[in-house]
Amino acid sequence: MKENIIVTLLFCGISMVIHGQAANLNYPEPEFKNEVYFLDKGNNKLIRLEKGSSKMETKTKMGGMGGSESGYDLDGSKSGVRLNETNNISFVFSTGASPSTANQRSDSIMRANGVDPTMMSEMRSMTDPTNMITLYKVNVEKGIRKVLLQKSGGALPFSNHKTTSSDKYSISMKRIREGYWELVVDKHLPKGEYAFTLMGLGGTGGDATLFSFGID
Repeated sequence: MKENIIVTLLFCGISMVIHGQAANLNYPEPEFKNEVYFLDKGNNKLIRLEKGSSKMETKTKMGGMGGSESGYDLDGSKSGVRLNETNNISFVFSTGASPSTANQRSDSIMRANGVDPTMMSEMRSMTDPTNMITLYKVNVEKGIRKVLLQKSGGALPFSNHKTTSSDKYSISMKRIREGYWELVVDKHLPKGEYAFTLMGLGGTGGDATLFSFGID
């Protein structure tokens, strides 16, 4: 009886592993690394988003008395990449990394020396580029798309004293495999212009890479 139970458990375990590997294979491979792509699940393909770079700028009026704003600008009032309004919209991001025998050897060496490989994994996750990805609904002003990090009205009597910013949308990150994630937007995206900001890859200071799209 025990042998039958053990065989059944082993079979279930193997089936789960095979199913997990098959599920991973269903995700298309991005052509370029360190870019955000739209995941078209219906057609099982990736759509490249409009890519641009921007330096964070702070603009003031009347030396700040008339207000100020800081953020990133994108040329044009609309992105050339248009997506249909729908629920459960997903994107993917890849660093180009993949599991390898070298990684397994490295883990074995660390264990032999009394080092827990999971500690190294946690350290890598702290600098994981996906921690630097943020999704904004951009503001469109005078033919320019703006990711407003902060906009204040200033101190003059006739100024708007409120501090505002572009709407930010939270995203859940599902690890598909090493170096490859699905980015699931937690809330419904209404019609409008959007942009992912990616900080810290190849840029300096306040530079950011932006991946924009529009929802129709």
